[in-house]
Order: sequence, then C-alpha cells, then structure tokens
Amino acid sequence: MSKMLGVFVGLLLVGLAASAKFDELFQPSWAMDHFIHEGELLKLKLDNYSGAGFGSKSKYMFGKVTILLKLVEGDSAGTVTAFYMSSDGPTHNEFDFEFLGNTTGEPYSVQTNVYVNGVGNREQRLNLWFDPTKDFHTYSIFWNQRQVVFLVDETPIRVHTNLEHKGIPFPKDQAMGVYSSIWNADDWATQGGRVKTDWSHAPFVATYKDFQIDACECPVPVTSADSAKKCSSSEDNKYWWDQPTLSELNLHQSHQLMWVRANHMLYDYCADTARFPVVPAECVHHPHHSRETNYH
Repeated sequence: MSKMLGVFVGLLLVGLAASAKFDELFQPSWAMDHFIHEGELLKLKLDNYSGAGFGSKSKYMFGKVTILLKLVEGDSAGTVTAFYMSSDGPTHNEFDFEFLGNTTGEPYSVQTNVYVNGVGNREQRLNLWFDPTKDFHTYSIFWNQRQVVFLVDETPIRVHTNLEHKGIPFPKDQAMGVYSSIWNADDWATQGGRVKTDWSHAPFVATYKDFQIDACECPVPVTSADSAKKCSSSEDNKYWWDQPTLSELNLHQSHQLMWVRANHMLYDYCADTARFPVVPAECVHHPHHSRETNYH
C-alpha cells in the first residue's frame, strides 16, 4: 500500500474531527426533563411518560458522524434507541441505526435502513458480536457521493452503493441533520412485538459520550444544488471524503463486511421474497447483496 493510500484509508477509519461536547453540536428536540448530564456523559431516559430525543444544530452533506453509545442494560424489551441522519420533507433521505431492545440474556440486535426520496423498506437486521450494554462502542455513518457506509467500532456492517448509472436514485443532494432518540416501540421492536415493555424496569437509560461530526456543514437556507456543489470536490479532491480511495471499501473492509453478513445477519430485505417477489432494483446490482441466503 502506498504511503498516501495508507493515509487516506486511515482518514476513513479515524476521521479528522476531535470529539465535541454535546451542546456544541446538538440540542434537545423533546422531553428535556428526560436528559441527564453527568460530567462528560449524556443520558436519555425512557419511562412510561416519555422518551427523549436530540438533533444537530446544523445540517450536513457528506462526511462522517460518530457517537459513542452504551445501550439500555437488563431487560430492554420493547425499547428502541435510534441514531440516524435525515433530511426534511416528504421526499427526505435517511440513514438509520435502530437498536432493538431485548429480553435479559438475549442478544441485542441492530436494524439499519436507508430512505431515498421518501421511500424506505430497505431493512437489514443483525446481532452484534458483543454486549452493547456493558461498555461504550462507536457507531458511525460515512457518506460521500459514491456510497453510504454504516460502521460499528469501525467495522462496516452495511454499504449502500451509488448505482445511478443503473437508473437507481442515490441520496446525494439533500443536506441532513443528525439525530438520536429513545422511545417505546413494543408493537414491533422485540420479537415482532410479541414481547412488550416491562415498565417495572423503567427508567430505561441510553448513555452517550464523545460526539463527532466530521462533515461538510450546510448553511441554511441554501439550495440543495448549491450545497451539493459546495460539499463535493472538483478535480482537486479538497475534501477527505472525496478521495478516490474512499469511493469503495478497501480489501480489509470488504472482508470484514463479508464476515458480518455471514455470521451476524438475521434479516436482509433483499432476500425477503415474501415482501419483495420482484427483487428490489438495487439488490440485483449491489455487490453486497444476494438472494442466495435465506435468513432466519
């Protein structure tokens, strides 16, 4: 690997931004009385009155956002903790991490989803290879004009590739806010809604620290086209996320993703013939999807 290539790969892995305090980047969206600040830690709590959520003060186009998160301990069935990016409006784009609560002793699962022009239904679900309630782990979304990558402790767990040359729309022209929330979703979150929230275990607490946004900030109001132009390099690759080496996963990351899919994938919409008798267009062309596996 050339020295320059190594530097660029390193940029994707570590990002350039130092971690920031919560209130430099974010503000509470709802239920401020369900926020607890303990030194460098931020806790969001869910009880039978309310959940809580926060959002970024700015919107961004391309780059990498990361949180360090410790999920709800013990019996968290029925709860969802979400970390996501989203634009506004009915034709919004959105990249979701949703951490689905579990009954004590069962593994936590994470569901990811990608919305393009207001249309989602691209769920993937996997078990994590560690207990996310015992310690902090990093959850990141990396986004450029070529791909969206979901990362857990810098291991890619999902890639959504730009296939515009196949006539498939790709989210690259709407600035997005960064959000997180905790709420009750016991109608579907745990075992398809069969296991309900046990409020005797409330409050359910998700704990955050070290917020990082290393991305192109978009002033409001600016048109989408202007933001897209401002936040992408022309010939000179002035933005780190536009480096040619970051247009796809490197070999090591591709192997990591294959390992995740082979060992931890529970559900992939591309393989769900009941929901999608006709294979979704991006699944046909996508290098990281196939119908060969029937996930349980």
